[in-house]
Amino acid sequence: MTAIRILVGSVYGGALLTARAIKKELESEGHQITVLENPALEDITSSNEPLLVCTSTTGQGELPANLLPFYLALRDQLPQQPGRSFGIIVLGDSSYGDTFCGAGDLMEEALYETSARKIGDTLRIDALETMEPEAEAIPWVRAWLEQL
Repeated sequence: MTAIRILVGSVYGGALLTARAIKKELESEGHQITVLENPALEDITSSNEPLLVCTSTTGQGELPANLLPFYLALRDQLPQQPGRSFGIIVLGDSSYGDTFCGAGDLMEEALYETSARKIGDTLRIDALETMEPEAEAIPWVRAWLEQL
């Protein structure tokens, strides 16, 4: 089975609840899941497990406060992760227009700069359409795992 690390960015708890639901579901299937609520660079440089970013978007397409220090350190230090697999699940509100799910775009760009390799398309979950993000996230993660 697969071991993955989920980097969480959450303001009101939606992304964290989604990450925990993913962990519960996948661990019941034999996968090893680490949910990182306050990720640090050492969390990714100390392993080579695939990364899954599960984040909400704040303000005008910004990262939640608990994920921002990780993002800034990643952009500043650029620890090379050549070929490391990653995926993005981002929660947002489409009424924000151009900044809808902007936090996912920021994380994707930063991970690309470390030479990491994105697997699959980003899952963008719109709060205006989906009341239970985990209902979309869990099937998406299962398909994502098959591509690793």
